[in-house]
Amino acid sequence: MQIASDLAQHPAYARVFQPGRLTLGFIAPLEAYPDAPWPTLADHATLAQTVDALDFAAIWLRDVPFYDPNFGDVGQVLDPLVYAGFLAAQTKRVAIGTAGIVLPLRDPLIVAKQAASVDHLLGGRLLLGLSTGDRPSEFAAFGSDLATRAERYREAIAVIRAATEQSFPRHVSTHYGTLDGTIDMVPKPVGPRLPVLAIGRAGQTLDWLGENTDGWIWHLSDARRLPEMLAKWREVTAGGPFKPYGYGAMFDLLADPHAPLSYGGGGMRSGRDALIELWKRQCDEGVNHVALNPKPLRRPFAEVADELATHVLPHFPTDAR
Repeated sequence: MQIASDLAQHPAYARVFQPGRLTLGFIAPLEAYPDAPWPTLADHATLAQTVDALDFAAIWLRDVPFYDPNFGDVGQVLDPLVYAGFLAAQTKRVAIGTAGIVLPLRDPLIVAKQAASVDHLLGGRLLLGLSTGDRPSEFAAFGSDLATRAERYREAIAVIRAATEQSFPRHVSTHYGTLDGTIDMVPKPVGPRLPVLAIGRAGQTLDWLGENTDGWIWHLSDARRLPEMLAKWREVTAGGPFKPYGYGAMFDLLADPHAPLSYGGGGMRSGRDALIELWKRQCDEGVNHVALNPKPLRRPFAEVADELATHVLPHFPTDAR
């Protein structure tokens, strides 16, 4: 399978996703805060520059509008699209992805405008990851119907595509407005189009995700069941362009490089040797990207990033086309 022709040279998509390869990225904030609901954001610009210079594939930004104690944390605190614009001035190569914009809580035309604007600031390095959200308290605060979020997710993606990919677009939606061909959204993305990634299942069937998105980023699943899930994903995407699969996971890199791998709390704890072995196997199984969330780290993030770059990243090089 080959990358779709309109994404084959996309600065972010082609950097992060290649058939038969696995790349590594981080989920912001780029710091350890294992015992707190939010990070300090101390030195966050310097740490983003470090990740960029070490040549990791991507930095992913979460969309968490409110602090809900029932869910534990607020991601990088800062709004993801605002923060992506800031990171455009701090980085040069690393892809910036959203993981993911909670689409049913936002107007899709505003998302389209913001995403295209950020894409220009980044020089085409934006990956637009979109989710439905799962926090009832936020839906109540926005006056948004939790029950229809999956349907509105589908509609909103169609609106974003129309606004960013068509000149003077025409599009009619049920939950949103009508584009009648008399107005045009500018700017358009740097490339032919924005790569749209599903973050989580988003209430959709795998068939729909395979047909309507450019890839799927899910959470860390049972490693024993991963080959089965990947087989299903390859089945629904067969016959078309390459559609990558990746996952996000909490992780704690132990100082002992030989420490065995263990799972728990939606994440992994391990020394580097076991991670290399794991990701080599998962690459063969069809995983294309792993996004590491450093929240549970017990060591400084910069130290961990340097160890991964020195000893692990050579096995999974970024953009080795």
